[in-house]
Amino acid sequence: MSYETAPAASRRQSRETALKLLYQWEMTGQDVMELVEAYPTEEDPPLTIDSFCEELVTGTVKHREAIDAEICRWSAHWSLERMSAVDRNILRLAVYELLYRLDIPPKATVNEAIEIAKKFSTADSAAFVNGILDQVLQTRIEKEVEETSTCD
Repeated sequence: MSYETAPAASRRQSRETALKLLYQWEMTGQDVMELVEAYPTEEDPPLTIDSFCEELVTGTVKHREAIDAEICRWSAHWSLERMSAVDRNILRLAVYELLYRLDIPPKATVNEAIEIAKKFSTADSAAFVNGILDQVLQTRIEKEVEETSTCD
């Protein structure tokens, strides 16, 4: 499949488009690749799906069970079903990046997720997202330290 290169597309725009696609996927149950291929481009300026956006969506869906388990591990008193669909999918995207996209600076991932939560959800949601992602990030850091400090 080929995609237009979005000349001014930023990673934030790609993440926002990925959030919209994941939300639609969750609400409709449609195949995620069908949604990616049929993504509306009738907006002005036209929206495009770049390779970063596609990888975020497909990677998040592919690893959803592990991602959801990690979110549940740190969301005390909040089951996935109790979270808003927007917050849940912001968390899924960010946890995907934190666990599977080690080439992306983790603080950038967390900051982007917080800003997207402020834009698409509420200030309370931004704090909620931040709290969970901080725990996921701390666990990742501890695991990396543990792995590098073991001697053979």
